[in-house]
Amino acid sequence: MISLTANEAKTKFGTMLLTAQSEPVEIVKNGTSVAFVISAKEYKKLEEMKMELVKARFQNINEDDLRDGQSFFDELDSGKYD
Repeated sequence: MISLTANEAKTKFGTMLLTAQSEPVEIVKNGTSVAFVISAKEYKKLEEMKMELVKARFQNINEDDLRDGQSFFDELDSGKYD
């Protein structure tokens, strides 16, 4: 993985995009890592992995345990749990 300063990323944008197709590019500003540029393919793969994790966590959930979001917050606002 290569690392570029924010200024280098700005001035070498085209090169950075080409590099990001084969490996992540770290962007550093004032000595601190602030971003990573990755290819669209890698991004989509990460999003698919996150969705699989979410699905796995909710696979065995009991439908009776689910609540509508608005009714949940209304119940909290009512002070029922104070």
